[in-house]
Amino acid sequence: MQEPFLKQKDEYYIIKSWNDRNKKVIAGFTTKNNGVSKSFNGTLNLAFHVKDNQEDVQQNRHHLASELGFSIEQWVSAEQTHEVNIKKIDERDKSKGALDYGSSIPRTDGFYSDSEDILLTMCYADCVPIFYFSPKAQRIGVVHAGWKGTTDGIAQKMADMWAEEGISKEDILAVIGPSICQKCYIVDEKVIDKVQKWVIDSKEMPYNEISTGQYELNLRKLNQIILENSGIPASNISVTALCTSCDQEEFFSHRRDKGNTGRMLAFIGMKGELA
Repeated sequence: MQEPFLKQKDEYYIIKSWNDRNKKVIAGFTTKNNGVSKSFNGTLNLAFHVKDNQEDVQQNRHHLASELGFSIEQWVSAEQTHEVNIKKIDERDKSKGALDYGSSIPRTDGFYSDSEDILLTMCYADCVPIFYFSPKAQRIGVVHAGWKGTTDGIAQKMADMWAEEGISKEDILAVIGPSICQKCYIVDEKVIDKVQKWVIDSKEMPYNEISTGQYELNLRKLNQIILENSGIPASNISVTALCTSCDQEEFFSHRRDKGNTGRMLAFIGMKGELA
């Protein structure tokens, strides 16, 4: 499978095929490069809820806004709580959470929108970003899927919500973005027990037992299985090979850095006018 992400600048990768298909659509994932966060060694931390100076995070966000061509007033961010709450975003939500955590949309781990000139954003440091795009309906979306959100079915919930609003699942494209890989992600039986309901009929297991009660879990593969089972054609789903834990030079990792780390940003937006 071809790698869906192309490094555009030191600060971020984009989903190239979507941008090639529609120049107004930009979707991607940031690195930790070229920031000012003193708490994390001059990196591009983009989250307010970690131990960082708010002004540094604001400066990092303004920098990325300039790089992407979406003003900070067009951003929307969430208070991510590892649940399966998804919100449709429109003009009234612009700037929520853009420059402070307190104004973030509460208890939300998924956004979608039909509106132009809005940048949907979610923060990550090992969890799985899943991007959605319907070229026919001109709709975009993104979810934040850690093991809890994944096993509670947030990937499928987004697809089901779109289908309920008249978008055929055959018209939905999905890209599973940079996250912790199977070799770096060891979990216990409590997690694997919650995985089981999604893989009953699967020919390929997304986990491997390495010792009694300890398993390597491929969250990206599990989400791919869930998306396929939801009715999105396998040919419409792409999966990255980028690991946030393996690549210490490019990404923050909650697991690798033992919780003391910044956050990358998944972003997706449709521009109203091209420069």
